Amino acid sequence: MSGSFDVVVVGAGVNGLVAAAELAGAGRRVALVDERDRLGGFIASDELTVPGFVHDTFSSWHPLFCAGGAYADLGADLHRHGLVYRNAEGPVTASIGEGGVVVADRSAEKTAAGFGSAADRQAYVDMLAQLGEWAPHVFGALGTELDTRGLARLGISALRDLGRAGLTELMRVSAQSGRGLTRERFAGSEVDQLWAPWLLHAGLAPDQATGGLMLPVMAFTMHEIGLPVVEGGAANFVAAFELLLQERGVEVLLGARAERIEMSAGRPVAVHLGHRRLATSAVLASTSTRVLYEELLSGHPAVAETGRRAVARHRPGRAAAQIHLALDRPLSWRDERLDAVPLVHVSEGSSSTAVACAQAEAGLLPAEPTVVVGQQCLLDPTRAPHGRATLWLQLQELPWRPRGDAAGELDVSSGWTPELADAYADRVLARVERFAPGLRESVMARRVISPTGLRDANANAVEGDPYGGAAELDQSLLWRPGADTGHRTAVPGVFHIGAFTHPGPGLGGGSGHLVAQTLLAPTAGVRLANGVRGLLSSRVATRLGRR
Repeated sequence: MSGSFDVVVVGAGVNGLVAAAELAGAGRRVALVDERDRLGGFIASDELTVPGFVHDTFSSWHPLFCAGGAYADLGADLHRHGLVYRNAEGPVTASIGEGGVVVADRSAEKTAAGFGSAADRQAYVDMLAQLGEWAPHVFGALGTELDTRGLARLGISALRDLGRAGLTELMRVSAQSGRGLTRERFAGSEVDQLWAPWLLHAGLAPDQATGGLMLPVMAFTMHEIGLPVVEGGAANFVAAFELLLQERGVEVLLGARAERIEMSAGRPVAVHLGHRRLATSAVLASTSTRVLYEELLSGHPAVAETGRRAVARHRPGRAAAQIHLALDRPLSWRDERLDAVPLVHVSEGSSSTAVACAQAEAGLLPAEPTVVVGQQCLLDPTRAPHGRATLWLQLQELPWRPRGDAAGELDVSSGWTPELADAYADRVLARVERFAPGLRESVMARRVISPTGLRDANANAVEGDPYGGAAELDQSLLWRPGADTGHRTAVPGVFHIGAFTHPGPGLGGGSGHLVAQTLLAPTAGVRLANGVRGLLSSRVATRLGRR
């Protein structure tokens, strides 16, 4: 069996979906291949607990997608095919710990008004204003191919707009940690408690470099874009993409593992899927670094050294887990303000989150984990029967191979067994219940997805890490995935996309968009992200919030 295509995309996560849709929309003949039996990668929703309760199985929130170039290009068509977002208008996120509660509103001014220090209120406004000045260059770097020409033009543009002193300050803050930034700029603890846990969503810990820039980026994004979720569950996002791919003539092959890329005269000529051969002149691989170089391109001399270097440099990040709950009533927090907040972190900020990250890095189960509590039903009541609710708990500070328990309570000698996952879930629920009394008695059913469960669901979750590898400075920007070639491999016509590549993890679809645009306009030079204008405009956030 065979077929002939201009492009074969391997991997149907968000980057594969974006690339296939954009290329097919420009008239290319495209095949999209995935070894799983459905599209979406880590974008899915299912009735995981009780019939009638819809849970976002893995990822859930879509601010990065709504702020990016892929949405600018494809959003109207996706909405035409049924995609609907629900968004927060008032409170958007919060953090609660023994030290108190801090709430962020869509309004930056209202958020700052809740800080105890007048100086901190002004410093918060100043931080966001500074990020606004930097935004064309920060988001431009995230939305640009970082080749020699791209880096040069970005540097010249930043120097022209910011001046030498401004560019130097941007570089300094980019090398700073999140804790370092908040210590430097704020007397009180509110900003740190509120935004330091958000660094986990970028694959960072509070004391890791680039957090000083990513912390205000997270705050800026929440204020401008909010926290859009897909009405009816994340599977409806994938369903809209599936209809768009059908409309544009993409051939979708599921349950088909790409085994190798056939080469001739130093270029790809086919992708082999068992007994099927897909003829093509370009391949976009949304795979792990190891699978790309040691399987798909195995044996090709042109990539031997590049591949060895990339695989050796790749370093998995911390493992993660999900806990899904069906509740017989909505969660009731000790501080009733949180009853209206879509996403709450149980954290003291850098002080507790850094300890939990350090424990995980040392191979220990954290004694006091940072718990991400998603209350999607506040935005989308269709996800549970009337008067009931779902709860989406995410843990981002876990070891892949636990060597001990920081609390000295759990037996980890057999690794991530179902018994260990359930026992750790009990600890997590007890931690949340300190601040939300009655949680455990309201649980009708639960589903725990351990780090090994994440890996089993998606081969790209190497060692239970859903973020495509550690996101520290040496594995970010032009150093991601460590091959010094960006999305281009040493084989002309073969490109690497996905979380293992620039701009890294998240649901923005950035690498799929970048490579698709490179193939469609290879001489365009630096391509600043189309979404920058949207991110800078509160009108985009208002439009999303009213869907």
